[in-house]
Amino acid sequence: MPVILTTQEEIDLWMTAPTPDVLKLQRPLQDDALVIVARGEKKDEGGLTL
Repeated sequence: MPVILTTQEEIDLWMTAPTPDVLKLQRPLQDDALVIVARGEKKDEGGLTL
């Protein structure tokens, strides 16, 4: 499971704590914690073609 650290305290814990403590950070996020910022096919706004 990926780990998404959302606070400075979580980052500090991840970097310094023993493994049993940091594994507690592997948990599902709340439903509203992630936001989709783009949908659909990516478009090249620069006009470059390959």
